[in-house]
Amino acid sequence: METLKVGYCLTGSYCTFRKSLTALADLLEKGFEVYPMMSENAYHTDTRFGKAKDFVATIEQMTGKKVLSTISEVEPIGPKKYIDVMVLSPCTGNTLSKLANGITDTAATMATKASLRNGIPVVIALATNDGLGQSAKSLGMLMPVKNVYFVPLAQDDPIKKPTSLVCDFTKVTETVLAAAEGKQVEPVIF
Repeated sequence: METLKVGYCLTGSYCTFRKSLTALADLLEKGFEVYPMMSENAYHTDTRFGKAKDFVATIEQMTGKKVLSTISEVEPIGPKKYIDVMVLSPCTGNTLSKLANGITDTAATMATKASLRNGIPVVIALATNDGLGQSAKSLGMLMPVKNVYFVPLAQDDPIKKPTSLVCDFTKVTETVLAAAEGKQVEPVIF
């Protein structure tokens, strides 16, 4: 089997970066060739969960590739077919809503748009505090879209954060493999 080439983009759900990096490590351990990307905010923003430059350095060390973080850097991936599957992990509610409404103003949304317009499957590893709030309509808009696949997700804390949804990051690799075959891992919501 030919090595699967995966675009892997982190957006600003900073509290899930470590889980996303564990999923990234799993893809690499399984022999996938990974092209790392980050939204501009994820690439530049320091938070209580860590310094941006440290995450960038870790990702570059893991993949052996420079992290792409601008619209102009990621735009060629679709037309030039550099990748077989595009992954947004984590994908924020903000990015989800932009995708649902056709807004292309970040590296993450451009990489996704470039992938979809060229028939490359997109895997969304959602992590958002408003998945069952304002972002619910965007989730509903994207679920039936051809070539869009979701890592199975659930409420992460229904009592304290009743509108929050987060994917099961341990299922990223499984979802990538299924998406490459045009299939959605089920159940998508558990």
